Amino acid sequence: MLTWQDITEPGTLDDLIADACAAGHPQPSARMIHDWIARGLLDKPCLRTRHRGSDKAEHSADQRRMLLLLLDKRAQVTHLYALAQVPLAVWLWWDGYVPTRQAVRAWATWVGRGRRSKDVARQGAAGLLEQIVHPLATATAKTRFVRLAAELQGGSVLTPRGRAELLDAVRAVMEPDSVFAATGLVRAIGPAQTPMTAQGVVDYAQALGTALARTLDGHVDGTLLEKSRAVHRASMDGYLAQRRELAAGAGALAPLFHEPDLQEQFDRVGHQLLLALGLELTRRRT
Repeated sequence: MLTWQDITEPGTLDDLIADACAAGHPQPSARMIHDWIARGLLDKPCLRTRHRGSDKAEHSADQRRMLLLLLDKRAQVTHLYALAQVPLAVWLWWDGYVPTRQAVRAWATWVGRGRRSKDVARQGAAGLLEQIVHPLATATAKTRFVRLAAELQGGSVLTPRGRAELLDAVRAVMEPDSVFAATGLVRAIGPAQTPMTAQGVVDYAQALGTALARTLDGHVDGTLLEKSRAVHRASMDGYLAQRRELAAGAGALAPLFHEPDLQEQFDRVGHQLLLALGLELTRRRT
């Protein structure tokens, strides 16, 4: 049985199809592989030329391995946008295996269009809620926050009135009146050196919306995506260095700072890159 570790040389389209069969998968069609290339799941092959005529284009050994990883993952997911997280994760975490040109196409596939992009906005809002919510926040307050934050990520322009409404929604889940109204205290989360207040959460929500809108407009190129990757790596380095300290001081929210397993890390890749992209776009405006 062929495994991805066994592959060490480049190969043609025929080799990719043979790899899949040797690894125990149903034989993929050439059309499916070409579709996966167009969507960024695989990179384009390199053309080879001879003195007269040309040889078949070749896929790198890394791309041959990528195909087997994708076929293994396909047994667990049902949509191509979920499969797009495989090359995105490899590109985000390691250098030299997935080229940026492929990551740009995979990114567009992950974000998607129509209902899919609305799901991305809703999931991003729910993920942000998970990081800031107070244990005593009401269900109504949570629902309102997710709705407003998702609408912002869906392309809504944040007017001064809209910002005030979103700020009120943030405070309702982050600083519920049942706890904070009588004290006048303001809650901040995160490390003591750079705590995030309700105003900062609004800025984060706006950054997510900006990133999604820029992607849907087709204005995210390789240079911008690489800058966003650098932002993500720098922020993760800082977070990992402080994770234990954050967990120790988080009380009931300590589980949020647990060490994620590989599957959890994989599932978060798209939204982590979306936030990093938003932060980079915000930095460029200031």
